[in-house]
Amino acid sequence: MDKKNEAPESFRTSIGGQALIEGILMRGPTREAVVLRTADGLVTKVDEPHTIRERYKLLGWPFLRGIVVFIESMVHGVKALTYSASMLPEDQQEEPGKLDRWIEKKFGTEKAEKLLIGLAVFLGVCLSVGLFILLPTLLAGFMTNLTESSVLRNLTEGALRIVIFLLYMSLCTRSAELKKVFGYHGAEHKTIFCYEKGLPLTVENVRVQPRFHPRCGTSFLFIVMLISIFVFSFLSWQNVWFRMAVRILLLPVVMGISYEIIHWAGKHDNWLSRGLSAPGKALQRLTTAEPDDGMIECAIEALKPVIPEEKGRDAW
Repeated sequence: MDKKNEAPESFRTSIGGQALIEGILMRGPTREAVVLRTADGLVTKVDEPHTIRERYKLLGWPFLRGIVVFIESMVHGVKALTYSASMLPEDQQEEPGKLDRWIEKKFGTEKAEKLLIGLAVFLGVCLSVGLFILLPTLLAGFMTNLTESSVLRNLTEGALRIVIFLLYMSLCTRSAELKKVFGYHGAEHKTIFCYEKGLPLTVENVRVQPRFHPRCGTSFLFIVMLISIFVFSFLSWQNVWFRMAVRILLLPVVMGISYEIIHWAGKHDNWLSRGLSAPGKALQRLTTAEPDDGMIECAIEALKPVIPEEKGRDAW
């Protein structure tokens, strides 16, 4: 992640459980870069995407920008995965499914790609909302017959939300596929720290940097969990289905507040900012790993193209 914009993303493209291509996506104020590690070495693709915030300035306002940043990050992440899959040798590329072929035939190649990316983002959001927002609410609903205290139900729901999130992250660390992704994640953070300190971007300089960064997507998600406990605690309706509907409606509010907290913490270095960043940085012990030099090289190559030419353009 650069100083101004969104979190970087690490990914692996796999066929039959075997990782074939690994890569990193970095986004800067005006450019984004995807760097892939292929059998022939590093491959870099640089774009200058236009965000919806450029078209509609209102969406760049505080408390709205966090929602937009989250969606845009997912869209760009799916695009990076699609690009990495296209770089596989033809004999190793998976055949399009029936749905993919039908959409392409119906709408054409360009529109089909946009629709499939949108569908992937939609399903990803649905999975996250269902697992981390709706499931805890449903489980806490079983307490309706055990207690009339809305405070106790809300606290139980919040505790369940955090436990489910931590269990999910813990299970991810057991995946051999994801362990290497976490190494790339650590390389990204180290590289960004090196850049923010004004040091030359060399493997030696990056290697000694911390791997826990306050402006991380993992930290953002964990802050969302914590803020949701506070926001949802003001709701005391008994009907579990109504409670679930209200939580979905309030999720943009929670995300907006959470982003502003991460944004503020990234601009300041004091006891409060360190305290707000501490839970997310602690969670990064699960989602980052010490990278090898090859991962660091990949992260450096991904960061270099997105560094703005105008000094200070990347300041938070």
